[in-house]
Amino acid sequence: MKLLLDTHSALWMFAGSPEISPALQQDLTDPANELYFSDASAFEIVIKHTLGKLPLPSPPEIFLPAVVSQHGLAPLAISSEAIFEWGKLPMIHRDPFDRLLVAQAIREGCTLVSCDPEIRKYPVSVHWK
Repeated sequence: MKLLLDTHSALWMFAGSPEISPALQQDLTDPANELYFSDASAFEIVIKHTLGKLPLPSPPEIFLPAVVSQHGLAPLAISSEAIFEWGKLPMIHRDPFDRLLVAQAIREGCTLVSCDPEIRKYPVSVHWK
């Protein structure tokens, strides 16, 4: 299964947070699954860190590549196709980063790992345990 982590899911995974259930943790560490970390999440994290809303143990340009590699996530660039898909989505969710993650998941055939109930209203596969 191709799993694209929502920003909050990735941050919880990086922190070893109890928000990630043991069942979900098993799916995230199953070598049969491909895990992806979007440039959209990196952008959101950098913005929140720069605004002082998200403390990190080191600057984002050091922290993110290290944890993405440590957890075996493949980077997912933002394609023009995903941007165009973003424009076609209904305005269910006002967060542009969440909408972009939905668009990427649709375009790339990924299941989005997210606990956000608003995301389930889009025509995208969502995984949360």
